[in-house]
Amino acid sequence: MADKCYIIKIEEGKAAAADGKPSTGPVYRSSFAENGFPAPVPGMESCWDIFELRMSVKKHPDSPMLGRRQIVDGKAGQYVWQTYKEVYETVMKLGNSIRSCGVEKGGKCGIYGANCPEWIISMEACNAHGLYCVPLYDTLGSGAVEFIICHAEVPIAFVEEKKINELFKTFPNSSKYLRTIVSFGEVTPEQKAEAEKHGLAIYPWEEFLKLGENKNFDLPEKTKSDICTLMYTSGTTGDPKGVLISNCSIVTLIAGVKFLLERVHEELTEKDVYLSYLPLAHIFDRVIEEFFISQGASIGFWRGDVKLLVEDIAELKPSIFCAVPRVLDRIHSGLTQKISGGSILRRKLFNVAYSYKFGYMKKGFKHEDASSICDRVVFNKVKKGLGGNVRLILSGAAPLSSHVEEFLRVVACCHVLQGYGLTETCAGTFVSLPNELSMLGTVGPPVPNVDIRLESVPEMGYDALGSTPRGEICIRGDTLFSGYYKSEDLTKEVLIDGWFHTGDIGEWQPNGSMKIIDRKKNIFKLSQGEYVAVENLENIYGLASVADSIWIYGNSFESFLVATVNPNKQALQAWAAENAVSGDFDSICQNLKARQYIFEELTKIAKEKKLKGFEFIKAVHLDPVPFDMERDLLTPTYKKKRPQLLTYYQSVIDDMYKTANKPNA
Repeated sequence: MADKCYIIKIEEGKAAAADGKPSTGPVYRSSFAENGFPAPVPGMESCWDIFELRMSVKKHPDSPMLGRRQIVDGKAGQYVWQTYKEVYETVMKLGNSIRSCGVEKGGKCGIYGANCPEWIISMEACNAHGLYCVPLYDTLGSGAVEFIICHAEVPIAFVEEKKINELFKTFPNSSKYLRTIVSFGEVTPEQKAEAEKHGLAIYPWEEFLKLGENKNFDLPEKTKSDICTLMYTSGTTGDPKGVLISNCSIVTLIAGVKFLLERVHEELTEKDVYLSYLPLAHIFDRVIEEFFISQGASIGFWRGDVKLLVEDIAELKPSIFCAVPRVLDRIHSGLTQKISGGSILRRKLFNVAYSYKFGYMKKGFKHEDASSICDRVVFNKVKKGLGGNVRLILSGAAPLSSHVEEFLRVVACCHVLQGYGLTETCAGTFVSLPNELSMLGTVGPPVPNVDIRLESVPEMGYDALGSTPRGEICIRGDTLFSGYYKSEDLTKEVLIDGWFHTGDIGEWQPNGSMKIIDRKKNIFKLSQGEYVAVENLENIYGLASVADSIWIYGNSFESFLVATVNPNKQALQAWAAENAVSGDFDSICQNLKARQYIFEELTKIAKEKKLKGFEFIKAVHLDPVPFDMERDLLTPTYKKKRPQLLTYYQSVIDDMYKTANKPNA
């Protein structure tokens, strides 16, 4: 039976233009949007409308909204909940307190810390008063928090208790802009003295809420085009970029996702429960939580420790679980280790059940109908490990390995969907569909609120008009960002004639889903979602005198980098003589001690130059023969041919990842 196709063509493709513009493929959109894009609920103009009295608070005043685990005698107990009405009342107090500090509509409000109820309450206060919510996210680099505060000119910041001292490290530069700090918890006398020394006011959470007592600031009028969030994303070279996200982007996305889930009979309701642990400073989690709030559903927060995540899941029993591939890889590894460590009989039973159920899924059976007996007898433990109620797992931020996706689709007893989006597209742009096994290894068709086309990249051999259409993914629609803050030039580079150019190379599949196959520039994303600008790193590591040339590689299924190095012959032979390592240059390059020496020299450079953790090389291969044109590894102008280098060193790379991924490697 031929696959269904989940896209419709709305414009024809265009041949390459005389002015050098490349050809573009046809414009497609989701077949669910055949009669036009779904409109937001009438009256929903802003993120505040999603939550406030006319919407969720009015419809679900007594429903649990935000929950955290109660800690009694150092032990975590049950989740304790604040209702929608209780959260609303705190938000109103907080908004009055912010305004009493002189922050007006269009002002910037920083939020720094792990996900918690106070994070969402602070965000909602920003939504209420038309402030830019500016997440301060330290994994963008050690100086990122300082850069964001100064670049965005942030006057007030809400900060997790344990992050306050980190924030102080941004002084005195940030204190030119920052006037007020509010702790999510308490403030020590030492912290109060440090803040006051730099001319700042600092408040514990409860004390700050009292500032707005007996004050009642009118909520400003908010429109769809108003910016609600200024979210910084990792710059591939240099500083983070500030992505301006409007109310329109978020309310449009919510309308599209709601419509899509209804069409595939997986509607979100007020009974759904979500575990908040992915960083709210990323657009992926931010829009998911806005969507849950729009439906009056419940959000429970983790304790901030990945080792305790499974315990939090077991206690909360979420119905929808969102993850990045690294989390799902860990779940997969843990399960496969348990299976291989079990008895021969148990392994045999598992393998038979897996083959049986997957066989029926391939025949077109829905996962819940493929084998209810296998689910009850064999796979129920996996379901209970995720709390027992999960009906939908959504993976985003980086590609999920096909074997992990397939495995979870069979054993987790729920839908496993893979999505794709960027901060600039307000996250959700593509998502695979429930029970469509042919979408394995793809990010699915477009969501029903964007148009998509591919643009040819002739220099890489990608043709958007070819029999298998491939090219740079370009996106058009109301979910797109409003530009980069204070960077009109950068905005114009990626936003051309209403089309956002993602830099990712995609390939349309016959069923209308998209497969991500490459990156347009020499930039790649690691499995934890961090971008790496490889040429920049090669220039830095090239400062090591022991390396004549270096080629660095990383991919979206791994969390770290590896490298092939042409060592400096003189330097390596001198080291060998001093360390009693005998043999010619070729054999020295094979020596494990020599490899370790080069690795340590490169690590020294990384530390000296204060590279981020994910930019450190974790394994090296030494090639005594310099990269050359004879092996087609260099161009005549000595530029590295990266696809050819990858092909040439593939087995070496596989070995490096295998070895480095071993426990205690």
